[in-house]
Formats: sequence, structure tokens, C-alpha cells
Amino acid sequence: MSASERKREIRRRRTRRKKVTLLKKRAQKANASEKAVIARKLRDLTPGAETIIASLQLEGR
Repeated sequence: MSASERKREIRRRRTRRKKVTLLKKRAQKANASEKAVIARKLRDLTPGAETIIASLQLEGR
């Protein structure tokens, strides 16, 4: 059973990576309100969201 769970884990990770890549591309052209929405989506999507948000400068703190 652990092999099938591992496959699910890998599939979730790959899907998450694709979504993060798409959000990064969209963040380059986004205005301030769109950046806030992208930051919220990243927080919902991945546990390492704060690092990504800081590197993309989505929120001016």
C-alpha cells in the first residue's frame, strides 16, 4: 500500500509545482490587487508559500 500512497504524493507534488509556476508567471504582470489574490492562493496551495511570496515581492511589508 505504501507504493500507491507514494505515487499519490508525487502526483500532488507535481501538480502543486505546476500551479506555483503558473502563479509565478502571472505575478510578473500583476497589479497590486492581483498580487494580493496570488499571495492568498499560494498560501492555500503550499506550506512554503511565505518564502515564495517574499522572493516574488508580492506583499510590501
